[in-house]
Amino acid sequence: MKWALIILGSLFSLVALIALIGAMQPRDHVATMTATIAAPADTVWAALTDVAAYPTWRTGVKSVDVLSKAGAPLSWRETTGQGPMTFSVESFEPPRRMVARIVDEGQPFGGAWEYVVSPDRTDAGKTRVTITERGWVSNPIFRFVSRFVMGHHGTLDTFLRALSRKFGAEVVPARA
Repeated sequence: MKWALIILGSLFSLVALIALIGAMQPRDHVATMTATIAAPADTVWAALTDVAAYPTWRTGVKSVDVLSKAGAPLSWRETTGQGPMTFSVESFEPPRRMVARIVDEGQPFGGAWEYVVSPDRTDAGKTRVTITERGWVSNPIFRFVSRFVMGHHGTLDTFLRALSRKFGAEVVPARA
């Protein structure tokens, strides 16, 4: 019984410490990563904006439902292992810049992703893609996990690696 109380007390203390450290972290964050993709800019732009095709090249995306109607700003719902998440494009400047925001209410996190596409300066057949996440995490425990376990750059890194693999190459995205 004594050992059970010690273990239970230790677990409670650990969770309290994680919550305290998480509460001391800023709610908002900005993370930017960039990679050079082995495809022309117009081809990369087409892949980024064809959200219905995301499940064919983005690991972890089970399905995408395009919610917008023709002529309306692009919006879609991605379903991953963590559940569904709805995005809406709030800025669309073809063929170089798009900003998509998570629009689901009541989530413990949210924010927007800005995608910037530009031809590589040294090779016209390659494209520089920079993604900036301007996000927030409300729950202190999730904030701790986001900052110290997953890292704010983790999702960006995964996205850029998958995009590169779509075009037959492996990249190591860089923090910008």
